[in-house]
Amino acid sequence: MLLPASLPLSLHSAEQVRALDAQLIAAGTPGFELMQRAAHAAWRALRRRWPDADEITVLAGRGNNAGDGYLIAALARRAGWRVRVLAVGDAAALNGDAAQACAEARRAGVDILPWSECAPLAGILVDALLGTGLAGAVREPYGQAIRMLNQSGLPVLAVDIPSGLNADSGACLGVAVCADLTVTFIALKLGLLTGVGPELCGELKFDNLQGDAQLSAQAPSVAQRLDSANLPRLSARSPVAHKGQFGHLLVVGGDLGMGGAALLCADSALRAGAGLVSLATRSEHVAASLVRRPEIMCAAIASANQLLALSERADVCVVGPGLGQGAWSRSLLSAVCGLDVPQVWDADALNLLAAGQVTAPGQGVLTPHPGEAARLLGSDTASVQADRPAAARALAQRFGLVVVLKGAGSLIAEPGGRLALCDRGHPAMAGAGLGDVLAGLIGALLAQGMAAYDAACLAVWLHARAGEVLAAQGRGLAAGDLPCTIRQLLEELCPCVK
Repeated sequence: MLLPASLPLSLHSAEQVRALDAQLIAAGTPGFELMQRAAHAAWRALRRRWPDADEITVLAGRGNNAGDGYLIAALARRAGWRVRVLAVGDAAALNGDAAQACAEARRAGVDILPWSECAPLAGILVDALLGTGLAGAVREPYGQAIRMLNQSGLPVLAVDIPSGLNADSGACLGVAVCADLTVTFIALKLGLLTGVGPELCGELKFDNLQGDAQLSAQAPSVAQRLDSANLPRLSARSPVAHKGQFGHLLVVGGDLGMGGAALLCADSALRAGAGLVSLATRSEHVAASLVRRPEIMCAAIASANQLLALSERADVCVVGPGLGQGAWSRSLLSAVCGLDVPQVWDADALNLLAAGQVTAPGQGVLTPHPGEAARLLGSDTASVQADRPAAARALAQRFGLVVVLKGAGSLIAEPGGRLALCDRGHPAMAGAGLGDVLAGLIGALLAQGMAAYDAACLAVWLHARAGEVLAAQGRGLAAGDLPCTIRQLLEELCPCVK
């Protein structure tokens, strides 16, 4: 999904947006005027995206979303375009502002036809079918209209939200419009940016419809979108700083055949500024670690007792990259889970936690992908993806820890209820080892004194942004490419010296 820099930072539920809409009307802006502003905003965006177009087909439902569509049709017709509206919802049953919009389209000379399987689709398709009020599965004939729209091969503008997308969770409600451009209004909906939202929205544009800025600023929100303007910052370092002030981080992992994951994690922690980095791993991986990164203190660990002796010097632990689930893995995880230091648990540490082999650490961050999150919740991946915000919050509350639910629109949740969303990243990041880099990065920020929620937010954004920078070269992004780029971005955001 393409994201303009002008998107708001606050993310809202559909109910909150409806309440804000009602407040704007109560404050003196008539509902029909807001609808007209929405239509003009969508019409401007349509013409900018497709400057050579001269024909649209509007698919209209029967609510206010349909009203926006009828007014867009009127604007296009008055501009001399070929225009038709296919009314999937009965136009005669419209009421209020939507009925007034339909009448405006008729006065402009727009052809309004009842939708059917044989209805002609041509030009730019405008999705004004269902809007944000949809909660259950899409019903017929809307489902069939959406499928025909998606199969048409024609460019699609979604008005406010792609029909069939849940505005709160980012889930597809059975079937949903796959748009090339989405223009959303009044406030930014959380579901546009997580789950399948980024895939369905295409390019996302926002317009506040000239709403009262003070009302908008005071409106309740459900999450914050991470951006360089609101990210937590690492403090600058003193001119007399020394390595002991920036934490001793211990990475635990790398069972036989999986040493690379632990090495990537430790390398990431070192590059992100941890003062000291130790790696507890299999003896078979020590030589590789010395060759790859001699600055990392790599220890061959065969037993939990050896690990406990090493962990006495640690300020932060990162556990799980390449850990495995065998006897060696379980013993090492059991040895560190009770340590009174912040911990980052990833990969097989989470799988062993889900299996009841260990108890969660007392403080720190869990970093599950949707499959791991499902195991931790005793659920399934589809259920997690159906409501990612709810899953992230449930995990944070269950374990009393900050949780990073990875994936498109990564979410950071804390037990107290705060939720942040990262809408950065790139499909080229879909590869092995990137989660190990993220775990090491979070650990390094914790080691330098950041609180768990702040460290998770900053790390997730840096990781995703680094992926975007490197993905400019296309496929084949390797996890080992990220730490140096993350280091550069961190310096731009949080200079080491004043």
